[in-house]
Amino acid sequence: MRVKQKPIAATAAHAATATLSPGLRRYLYFTSAITGGCILIVQILGAKMLAPYLGTSHFVWVAQIAVTLVALACGYYVGGWMVDRSLRLGRLYAAIIAAALYLTLTVAAREPVAYACLQANLAAGALMASAILFFVPLALLAMVGPFFIRVLTVNVSSVGGNVGRLTSISTLGSFLGTILIGYILIPYLPNSLTMYLTALLLLAVAGIYYVVWGRPATRLAGPAAAIALGAVMGALALRTDRWPGRQSVELFRANSDFGLLQVIQLKDSPRRYYLNDYLTQNTYDTNSGQSVSMFTHMLHGLARAYAPQVDDVLCIGLGVGIVPMVFAREGSRVDVVEINPAVVPIGERFFGLETAKLNLTIGDGRYFVNESKKQYDAIVLDAFLGDSCPSHLMTREAFTAMRKTLKPTGVLVLNTFGDFEPGEDFFTASLYKTLTNVFAGVRIHAGESGNTLFVAGNQADLRIIHPPDYSKVYPPMVGAVKSAFESLRETDPASGRVLTDDFNPVEFHDAGNRERLRRDLAQDVRRL
Repeated sequence: MRVKQKPIAATAAHAATATLSPGLRRYLYFTSAITGGCILIVQILGAKMLAPYLGTSHFVWVAQIAVTLVALACGYYVGGWMVDRSLRLGRLYAAIIAAALYLTLTVAAREPVAYACLQANLAAGALMASAILFFVPLALLAMVGPFFIRVLTVNVSSVGGNVGRLTSISTLGSFLGTILIGYILIPYLPNSLTMYLTALLLLAVAGIYYVVWGRPATRLAGPAAAIALGAVMGALALRTDRWPGRQSVELFRANSDFGLLQVIQLKDSPRRYYLNDYLTQNTYDTNSGQSVSMFTHMLHGLARAYAPQVDDVLCIGLGVGIVPMVFAREGSRVDVVEINPAVVPIGERFFGLETAKLNLTIGDGRYFVNESKKQYDAIVLDAFLGDSCPSHLMTREAFTAMRKTLKPTGVLVLNTFGDFEPGEDFFTASLYKTLTNVFAGVRIHAGESGNTLFVAGNQADLRIIHPPDYSKVYPPMVGAVKSAFESLRETDPASGRVLTDDFNPVEFHDAGNRERLRRDLAQDVRRL
């Protein structure tokens, strides 16, 4: 009887697999959990790192998710192909080292890459930037799954168990990585430091393997050099991730749930800037204690001009507290709802915010309005996040809730950026059309700096009741504020649509305008 011989390669592979020690097997599972967690950290953190340059629209998240999925598919394929040719674990851990080295480069490369990709439209630019920065490390980390499944499989009967265990452990690692990045790392650490620590963790995982189970010490020089190089590259990248300080100094810098927050002071000047993800959100004169931004004076001035009185004011969006404090110092009762608690101490420390004079609620503006039993003389909506107001605050349903929260003679004052040119006016026309669907009267004031301010009320003959008091405006801004008061604009409602909770395609149709705005704002900050 002739006995069929197993192929030599298969026999060797089986022998190599069978000789895995229990400690090494457990370490492979541990590695799977770590790489699974790192994949989710890179995916989420990557979008946050691109936000200062590309924004937080759905284009950025779609690009990041799409690149992640393609990278995983490629990594799975290459990992399976590679392990069929060699079961040497050293090759897989070398791929992990390569992923870590690449991640250290993303810290220094993200700004030039993002600005270069912004030369294309936002959708294509976000996809290119995400692919350049994160495709390679994500694909390298994805190789772990199929590689370990093959290495851990002794016979066919154990394949299902190995696949189930590795997939379960990797997914659990992804879950823990998501919780870690969402609730601990992003709120409390700079994005650059988080990415560097992620790279260091991957280097440590690979280093432990080489030291404990790798080749003899005389042949560890290559992995050791690569790990040392990664640590040095990451440290150098962190040094470059600092405020350049050409004409200014950085007084404050911290991450938050809603982006990087900075306070910048011009050298030999009283002018101070508040930045969110590298975009200017407000400016301030430390000598006079007044805002240097036109829209700040307009938000206060329009409410005073159109409302018979402003005894009770609701500010949706604190900013750094400049507008609410103007109302409060004039004797108004001011309620403020702010979603980001991290801005409160910044306002108190650097911009004259006195929270004792306000009724401050930390939470979402839409929820606050829906639950409010109080009515106001004026609602000031200035809940900017980067280059725009959150979409869920600009729908028919949101405005209906705000109207119910206004007194019969009350007004809503909304600050945003809008375009009036035909073909580019979808957002402005849609916002006007949505407001007129809810309010009897709507007026539009346009500023020279691009700010577009809407005033809406329950009076069909909505008009200025009290002439603006320019004596309270920061003197260099009087001309711009006066121009905005006198510049009443109209838009063609046919160019837009009523925005609803169910269908609000503003981010898509207004992407070009927001892209230009973000680029201009970012370029202005780079000159500081």
